[in-house]
Amino acid sequence: MRRRIVMSMLAGATLVVSALFGTGTTTAHAADVPAEFGTDWHDPVTAAPPVERPHTKSCQVTLADARFRDFTPYRGAYTPPEGCGDRWSKVVLRLEGEVKGRQYDRLGYLHVGGVEILRTSTPEPSPDGIAWHVEKDVTRYSDTFRTAQDVEMLIGNVVDDTYTGVIDVHVTLTFYAGRPAAPAPDRVLTLADTPAGTTLTTPRNSERVVAEVYATGSGGGCEEFWYLTVADPAPYSCKAGRGPYREVQISVDGRLAGIAAPFPNVWTGGWSNPFLWYVLPAPRAFDVRPIEYDLTPFAGLLNDGRPHRVEVSVAGVPAGTPGWSTPVNVLVWQDAHRAHVPGAVTRAEASDLADSSAFTPGAENRVRTEAGHRLTVSGYLDTSHGRVTTTVTRTLAHTSVHRWTDAEAVDGLDATWTDDETVGAAGRGPGRTTRTHRTYTMNGATTLGADDRLRTVLTLGDRATAVTREGGRRTAWSRLDDTYSGDATYTVGVPRDQRHAVGTSAERYRLLGSAGCHDRSLTTVQGVLTEDRSRC
Repeated sequence: MRRRIVMSMLAGATLVVSALFGTGTTTAHAADVPAEFGTDWHDPVTAAPPVERPHTKSCQVTLADARFRDFTPYRGAYTPPEGCGDRWSKVVLRLEGEVKGRQYDRLGYLHVGGVEILRTSTPEPSPDGIAWHVEKDVTRYSDTFRTAQDVEMLIGNVVDDTYTGVIDVHVTLTFYAGRPAAPAPDRVLTLADTPAGTTLTTPRNSERVVAEVYATGSGGGCEEFWYLTVADPAPYSCKAGRGPYREVQISVDGRLAGIAAPFPNVWTGGWSNPFLWYVLPAPRAFDVRPIEYDLTPFAGLLNDGRPHRVEVSVAGVPAGTPGWSTPVNVLVWQDAHRAHVPGAVTRAEASDLADSSAFTPGAENRVRTEAGHRLTVSGYLDTSHGRVTTTVTRTLAHTSVHRWTDAEAVDGLDATWTDDETVGAAGRGPGRTTRTHRTYTMNGATTLGADDRLRTVLTLGDRATAVTREGGRRTAWSRLDDTYSGDATYTVGVPRDQRHAVGTSAERYRLLGSAGCHDRSLTTVQGVLTEDRSRC
């Protein structure tokens, strides 16, 4: 495990990395594929869909032009666009980056008026240099963009005689005139730091409240690989008090208000093997999506006009252990016909948090972990259109088997996380219910042979289904399956030009539903993109 940490040291909302190819099929000739990795490879791409843009008048604003070589944030100013009004059908963020030489993967954020609108990580460069870009639909932050704001961005970096890659980025916002497909939040809020903790003050007529938390385990320590940690007495290099179970919790005035499974992010130096990720990053590596919590059952409590203590914590992290970042935005939709929307929390029930890790010693040590938690919260609001009761139920489960040999020469994991959520709203009209089932999977192993050849074989899955019903009739549905697989080998402990690295990687991203179809596959061999196929 220590090797894994050395190979992936990170400094430190809905978004996608746009692909460089169109639809159809692209195949490289066999003669174009080298016998091993060289000094250059294809620029990073993913199979995720690009952000759809409306065919309306648009205006563009530059948010940042920065070169990151240390931990000094870029600071600038944002001014709203002229000529596109102050209501937009869509707002699209675009980051264009370049880096060359030698560099670790790095974690970055972008704040506008204190609101985190982007969290991303970076690819590792080739000696000859790479370029990539990231697009994100940021329409939900329109309230922030209507007034002048301070801008802060940081991709913490280290540049010295060994790690030479300076990260150049250019970030813009493009505003499209018109009305959004779904109403954007009326207010976008951040938490205030007070002596009593972090607090939130919402408008008194809030009728929907959603918190989003950009939760990431990072920093190069064991919490970057939290899913591999073990408890005593297991002899392993990364320890945690009870083992690998992690749960991101949010509370309101000390009461548990939401639970969620963190996504098992793998950055572009992860699993001891950057050759896996040079062209195809792991799911969400450039798409650090926030966890969303529907806090509407607590809106009646929050609507009293006073500050309320809102805190985020990560269950399972040993006390005093650094490595988790959990910035919070709060999105609020208001009742346009009432100055005050009263209400109350009527139910808040949580099961006992189950968390069991069983250690079996042997030539191949094993730790089997089973854990889970369930929370139901309910509350009502007396809105201008009647009393509305919102109930949120979330059920989490984690199962994993971690196996390793002496000195961690073989180190493998087979893990599954599920996060099931039901949000129901009942009032005078037809009831509305959205059920979401999320599944994250990780199955692979790293093996170091007697010849110092390190091989990593790994498959990662990001899957979700969602169905919305109104009055019992299905009104929207979606099904996501984003699967990555890779197999790469290189010689450790030698200069870069003597690693003799080889590797293949593939990604298939399928998103089907009432909004349309996207099905794209990418395959790489030794850094060459050998297949780009679209099936929709």
